[in-house]
Amino acid sequence: MTQDGKQQKSRPEKEGGKFIPALCSTLGTLILLAVILSALPLALPRLFGYEVYSVISGSMEPALPVGSVVYVEPAEVSEVEVGDIIAFHDVDTVVTHRVVEIHPDEGEFITKGDANNTTDITPTYFWALIGRVKICIPMLGRLLSIYSLKEGKAALAFFAVSGLLFRMIGSTIRTHQTADRKRKAEKTLNTGEGETT
Repeated sequence: MTQDGKQQKSRPEKEGGKFIPALCSTLGTLILLAVILSALPLALPRLFGYEVYSVISGSMEPALPVGSVVYVEPAEVSEVEVGDIIAFHDVDTVVTHRVVEIHPDEGEFITKGDANNTTDITPTYFWALIGRVKICIPMLGRLLSIYSLKEGKAALAFFAVSGLLFRMIGSTIRTHQTADRKRKAEKTLNTGEGETT
């Protein structure tokens, strides 16, 4: 039997052996990318000073639909104008409503939800201002709600670790296969296998 015959016989085995590590590496990469891409819109803006909130009521529809995420940029009181949507502290929650009046002497904004018939019952004092709503992304708020729960954080960590493990498994299998091929090649050279008979 010739050396070429041996190569042809072993080629399907080698190709099959490459499939599993490639599959593990690809799967691990896809999982990690999914984790990164899902967390990026929530984490990255904070690095640039934005606050991120999910919209849980319909008081600002249609401008800010329920389930949206809003990105709030820091703003000074002097930068806020009538018509701006601002985020502000209201007791133990954060509200995003539109400014309809500004009373500098009283140090307050009069705000109103677009979907509400009347202005807010209490004025918003300047000191309660967080900033202005800069961007709104529909539906992303549901993801923020999930990730804010312990279960959501645990799931995110689980998928991240799973992605890393798949990549490690693929890399380990590939390393072992490379080592096996080297050993077989050395053995072939030492025993004289592969010569034409």
